[in-house]
Amino acid sequence: MDLLPPKPAQVVSAASNVAHKVFYGGLADLRPMPRTLIDDGELREVYHYRPAAGVVETGDPVLLVTPLAAPAICFDLRRGCSLVEHLVTEGRRTYLVEYGEVSFKNRNLGMEHWVDEVLPEAIKAVSEHAGGRPVHVIGWSLGGIFALLTAADQPALPIASLTVVGSPVDVKKVPLMAPVRPLLNLNFMEGNGLVTRGYQAMGGIPKPLVNWAFTAASAQKVITKPLALLTNLDDADFLAQIEAVDRFSANMIAYPGRTFGQLYHRMVKGNALARGSMPFGDRTIELSSITAPVLVFGGATDGIAPVKAVKPVVALLTGSVDVRFEIVPGGHLGMLTGRAARGTTWRVLDEWIEQWSTPTRKAPASKKAATAKKKKTADPDAIGANPHRRYGSAGSRSLGR
Repeated sequence: MDLLPPKPAQVVSAASNVAHKVFYGGLADLRPMPRTLIDDGELREVYHYRPAAGVVETGDPVLLVTPLAAPAICFDLRRGCSLVEHLVTEGRRTYLVEYGEVSFKNRNLGMEHWVDEVLPEAIKAVSEHAGGRPVHVIGWSLGGIFALLTAADQPALPIASLTVVGSPVDVKKVPLMAPVRPLLNLNFMEGNGLVTRGYQAMGGIPKPLVNWAFTAASAQKVITKPLALLTNLDDADFLAQIEAVDRFSANMIAYPGRTFGQLYHRMVKGNALARGSMPFGDRTIELSSITAPVLVFGGATDGIAPVKAVKPVVALLTGSVDVRFEIVPGGHLGMLTGRAARGTTWRVLDEWIEQWSTPTRKAPASKKAATAKKKKTADPDAIGANPHRRYGSAGSRSLGR
């Protein structure tokens, strides 16, 4: 349905969709995929998704890493548009780590809690539950940052591969930060300044503020949403996706105080990861220490983690046996679990997991061999590692340069 006079079939579909919304509460199938808790600890819950009916689990396990503040339904948005559902129906051993509700009592937990305990314990638990197999770790947004730091700090963990989706490494290249960056250098923002005193007093960033920030980051979509709904009343799948995203946005989780402080000072102000390292207590974690193969996704229209903020990580992963970069359609959430992700992001992810799974794994004998192989096959003007794949327009291709 568009702004032109609708066709009779569109009117019927639109009326049916509106009636379904009114009488049944919505069009989206929001049933969660069935799962079982296999491990837990402080702000750590590791779940195994039960196999689909008639499907036998095979291959190396996949661990989905939730970012702070976002609900784990990012990976299980709705039936028909759920990365979890896709992986499970493909017969993959699928797991997820989430953190539960963050409260004031968690205010003293720093990033070390996730890098030293949560992710390493989750990876070990998944590997053990899957019979000792290495784990394909997939992190979205800040979950990808935590996955990178964990793999760099503990390269001996049983990691088959890493995938980071929309994880901004160079925060200075995030347009949303441009208006507030001048304020970060003012004296009243330094030390125990306004921002620091604020998150310390609140014990972190409470849910209402996180909800507000996510909404503000998607301001353009919020403004255009009424028109989009009106012009797509006949598209049940579109309306179902809107419902699922609205539920996701309404279920944000708080940030622990110390963790937010570290992210604010080290990443937002210091832009530490853009230099390839981050201080952690008495040590410094170097991204060059990662040895596992790494797949990096950038969203062509991602305003929270734009391509130019995500892609710099590729040059920092000098110790990885293989690094692949792909630009896919969608914004920050859409690139992970949008309608287009079903034929783009998920397709590349399937290829990547298959390539680096134990039975068919064909890793180069050395870093030198890997470099030689890439020199023979890589197209420097291509989007990502596959010169035959094109997602989006020429405008998207220019983003890859």
